[in-house]
Amino acid sequence: MNTAPLRVNRTRKGIHAKQTPSSHADLDDPALYFNRELSHLQFNIRVLEQSLDASHPLLDRLMFLLIVSSNLDEFFEIRVAGLKHQLASFHEETGADGMPPIRVLQEVSRIAHEQVERQYRILNDVLVPALEEQKIRFRRRAQWTPEQAAWVADYFEEEIAPVISPIGLDPSHPFPRLVNKSLNFIVELDGTDAFGREGGMAILPAPRSLPRLIRLPAALCEEGFTDYVFLSSMIHAHAHEVFPGMEVGGCYQFRLTRNADLSVDPEEVSDLASALRGELLARRYGSGVRLEVADNCPDSLIDFLLKQFELGEEDLYRVNGPVNLTRMMAVLGDVQRPDLRYRPFTPGLPKPLRGEVNLFSAILQGDILLHHPFQSFNPVEDLLRQAARDPDVMAIKQTLYRTGADSSIVGALVEAARGGKEVTVVIELRARFDEADNLVLASRLQEAGAIVIYGVMAYKTHAKMMHIVRREKGALRHYAHLGTGNYHAKTAKLYTDYSLMTTNEALCEDVHKVFQQLSGMGKPRKIHTLLHAPFTLHKALIEMIEREAKLAESGKKARLVIKCNALTEPRLIRALYRASQAGVICDLIIRGMCCLRPGIPGISDNIRVRSIIGRFLEHTRVYYFHNDGKHDVWCSSADAMERNMFHRVETCFPLLDKKVAQQVRKDLDTYLLDNCQSWELDTEGQYQLRNPGDAEPISAQETLLYAYASQA
Repeated sequence: MNTAPLRVNRTRKGIHAKQTPSSHADLDDPALYFNRELSHLQFNIRVLEQSLDASHPLLDRLMFLLIVSSNLDEFFEIRVAGLKHQLASFHEETGADGMPPIRVLQEVSRIAHEQVERQYRILNDVLVPALEEQKIRFRRRAQWTPEQAAWVADYFEEEIAPVISPIGLDPSHPFPRLVNKSLNFIVELDGTDAFGREGGMAILPAPRSLPRLIRLPAALCEEGFTDYVFLSSMIHAHAHEVFPGMEVGGCYQFRLTRNADLSVDPEEVSDLASALRGELLARRYGSGVRLEVADNCPDSLIDFLLKQFELGEEDLYRVNGPVNLTRMMAVLGDVQRPDLRYRPFTPGLPKPLRGEVNLFSAILQGDILLHHPFQSFNPVEDLLRQAARDPDVMAIKQTLYRTGADSSIVGALVEAARGGKEVTVVIELRARFDEADNLVLASRLQEAGAIVIYGVMAYKTHAKMMHIVRREKGALRHYAHLGTGNYHAKTAKLYTDYSLMTTNEALCEDVHKVFQQLSGMGKPRKIHTLLHAPFTLHKALIEMIEREAKLAESGKKARLVIKCNALTEPRLIRALYRASQAGVICDLIIRGMCCLRPGIPGISDNIRVRSIIGRFLEHTRVYYFHNDGKHDVWCSSADAMERNMFHRVETCFPLLDKKVAQQVRKDLDTYLLDNCQSWELDTEGQYQLRNPGDAEPISAQETLLYAYASQA
């Protein structure tokens, strides 16, 4: 048994040498960069750490542990699959760190195996016992009472047996194609069946229509206890009934993760929606990239499965528990124990938006900035609803990336279109894992009479924009909403994001031009106030970083703060290195991947990198530059990544109202003061959780929650 400590397992991020480059070092030197994929895994380790943090409520600690599984699923489906494809196609690419794909895969396998083993130990040794102390139990077969076993038998007969489809393996029944991430069982059989076939092996796919976790009736549980049984346990217990007359020698769960990245060639596609529908079907059966099996599965069966899926030992993950931990999320919504969850709160509203408010009149009084989830997302929805019903509103334009199948935003757009308004919606069909929902949304809007555009084929439309044209006193006035996050009411309660509502003529005119560029054709339009990817954003960010460097070199105060989800783009990193060398104080708040190596004498010793992990997913993108006291503050839909700068349509908008800009600067200072949920990245690629010691504990998220939500 592995007895390694459960606490954070610090893992190097792919540094190639321990050398300390001088101030004259080549800034292209791979030793100055961390590997992107390994940095991604480091983020997952920080999330896993939250499951051991007793300052979080118990059920939320379980949530963090389960999020790790969800994150790893996508990591293998996309990132690992991409690396494997590079090797298979003999088209290897290396990032700024210079690590070849084969080496990255080796490190990924090593780190992922360590952390998955640790994840299951935390579940089994820490969280399950703690939940049992709170009278929430996951009952294994050996723990069932006779009454519970009888209920399970009835459930199997009535709910499972009618929909289960065993597949015996023989020459006329080859190994089946199994759906990506589906729960399956490999079964050893002995005996002779009705057709005279000798037993061997069978595959038993778990019915996808059934829940993976079933709550036992209260009458069958000890008083005060809530008991759950896994579907896998039920199938294990009654596998012999699926193969009558045969002896079941063993029944072992497994799960295959497949390549789930969609590939649409812009030169070969005439109808993106139709092409995506075909790709969505193919995604379920992509090439295998990871095999998870129960740790009691015999080696002979594992070897058989690996051969079937053309995987190696490094792709195998033996787990001590359910192979599909993400499905345990159902417990969070089922258990009614508010004492084991974060305390609920009512999001606040700024003064101009309190009470019954005409949002157009409120915005005319000045720009309004909302910081979600501390402040409500409702005004954004209300603005669109009021626009849909306002007889003076003539046109509405909107981008949708991830919105949700039951979105009130879409409902308002449908209402506006049916009401005769000019409604244009740019829907990004290729929003990963939301493609099917977005196809449905597109059809719904088209049926209502809206003009639906799928953006630009080679560039994902990731910008978050709304544009409203309203006739006021005989003239047309423009209103705009710009945000750092998606138009999604549910994630607005979980993700931190900024929303700006404005009638500033320059900003609204630029938003109008971006929409025209997306819907029409022509040369890039001159956009004066917004920064716009893939055209001006990257160049402008580098210029602003270099401006701070020149100020520092001239002896003036120079500082910048960048807060985003990821920092991987090499030219931006090199610009930050040069700024640090010039004496610019650079504070980087990077939630996830960071390829910049801080703290190198003469290179990056003026750069500090921290990651905030807490109750809410940090999602705001802010770029702040001191600019000799002029204080330029920008919010953006874009992270500091290659894809955002060059392969997506993004917007980065200045906060022109001084009060609004000051609010964001104050928020940034709060994040930089965090000493409870802030992880600092060191030169060797390790993240250290800041400790308040004898100082007053400061949680940025709790501080902002109190500051904004308490006003409600």
